[in-house]
Amino acid sequence: MKEGSSGKPSAAGFGRRLSYCVNEALPGALKTIWWVVRITAVVSVVIYVLRLTGALPWLSRSLSPVMSFIGLPGEASLAYVSGYFVNVYSAIAACASLNLSARSITILAVLVLCSHNMIVETAVQKKTGSSVLRIVLVRTLSGLGLAFILNKILPFEAQGSIGQVVQENLTLEDSLLPWALSLLKLCLKIAVIILLLSILQKILDEFGIMKVLTSVVKWPMKLFGLSQKSSFLWIVANTLGLAYGAAVMFQEKESGHIGDRDIQLLNTHISISHSNIEDLILFASIGGIWWVILLSRWAASLFLVWAQRLEFYIRDRFTKFAG
Repeated sequence: MKEGSSGKPSAAGFGRRLSYCVNEALPGALKTIWWVVRITAVVSVVIYVLRLTGALPWLSRSLSPVMSFIGLPGEASLAYVSGYFVNVYSAIAACASLNLSARSITILAVLVLCSHNMIVETAVQKKTGSSVLRIVLVRTLSGLGLAFILNKILPFEAQGSIGQVVQENLTLEDSLLPWALSLLKLCLKIAVIILLLSILQKILDEFGIMKVLTSVVKWPMKLFGLSQKSSFLWIVANTLGLAYGAAVMFQEKESGHIGDRDIQLLNTHISISHSNIEDLILFASIGGIWWVILLSRWAASLFLVWAQRLEFYIRDRFTKFAG
């Protein structure tokens, strides 16, 4: 290998350059996979026990007053709690057991997409340097705030009769194997995606494609108040999800390619606006208004990032004045 203009080794052939990218990505990817899979497994065990003991449905019923405040029936609280602690799929499953209007599904979708899989995704963002308290508050309050606003501005429509949430009668004997297989599939999916993303990131950098991607999303990144250096991570988070985007962010931070403040700004944005393909399709398939779900979260993330930039500016001015 010989040194390229970027200081990185450049191989004579395409195959050797690909091999170089794989070798460079592998150590960091394996380390990240191990960390994310452990967190996911622990949370999955806890949620399984809560479902088995009936604690999760009880928690959902306790949130019924909150649901009525944002224009949703009390039964919708099960979808919210399931999504908050587990993932979008569990929220979709709970939502499917209700006969909700498109308006109600849209509000519930925004609420869930702002604050789903809270434990795992917050742990991932914490590892990149963001405050746990800040992330939890931003995601939870943004979801509730947007749901409240949408309840005020979306036109009302005929509401179908509210169905009853299917009561889970889980037994250890019947549910243990399906749960274990589901967890195994999820962990394998996480491992494969993180590994492929890590390799892809190296390939894009090695072959100069990263510069092209950065140019394509230049204006959206400026509009959202984000650094051009975080373009690839923004694309990953918006297409595949927060956990995968933040997982790749580990390596970017360790390499020094992206600064701490840029990471914090990106984390604020993607905390409430990520996975904007699969998740939108899922909720649209059960009646949600996809463009409302997307644009409302983009608007909130834009406001929050620029507010955080103002916070940084004021903090710097105060530090300079005090010094």
